Amino acid sequence: MALRSAVVSVGKGGGRNPKIIHSIPKLVKSRFHASSSAAPSLYSYRTSHFYQLQVGVTYKNTCETFKHQIRAINTETSVETKASVKEDEHLAQDWKIKMLYDGECPLCLKEVNMLKERNKSYRTIKFVDISSDDYSPEENQGLDYETAMGRIHAIQSDGTVVTDVEAFRRLYEEVGLGWVYVITKYEPVATIANAVYGVWAKYRMQVTGRPSLEEIFEARRKNRGQVC
Repeated sequence: MALRSAVVSVGKGGGRNPKIIHSIPKLVKSRFHASSSAAPSLYSYRTSHFYQLQVGVTYKNTCETFKHQIRAINTETSVETKASVKEDEHLAQDWKIKMLYDGECPLCLKEVNMLKERNKSYRTIKFVDISSDDYSPEENQGLDYETAMGRIHAIQSDGTVVTDVEAFRRLYEEVGLGWVYVITKYEPVATIANAVYGVWAKYRMQVTGRPSLEEIFEARRKNRGQVC
């Protein structure tokens, strides 16, 4: 605007005003600097916009990669679980003794998992989870869920049912750990050991932070539609 006024003034004055004429170069120079200073702003905007696009693409790629990794982990877990079930079924084909265990007891599972690991070499124990919906008393000498939950039960291949410390001794013998319980064959150790186990069996629900057996039995009956 200032440059336009100066040009108009020169045109009107016929070039007779030297001050106006001398001011034109300064105005042009000032205008040039103003135009130049706008360039970095445009460059900065384009650079910033390009950076945002890069970040967006990187974030999207990262999310997609993470999703693929999660899918892969879930697939691997599923495959491992199925493989574990098949392995247990294969190892149980020529069993000598069944172990009926509570699959919802955290402390019990530690011992069960140890025995399962040993059983990979011996293949003599069949593990039966009595907490499973598929548990069948008919396939386990008529032992119903409530009876099996009261204490440890094991079933030998000839149909003999053993309980308490004797069940542990027989199971450990089948995987080469008979020496652990060998002393419980003799009195008075056998009586003392069974008494100690009886206390544990009675209070194991409270010790492991679970509801009482009566509450668990009632909940199981309701789940099976036995209680209105």
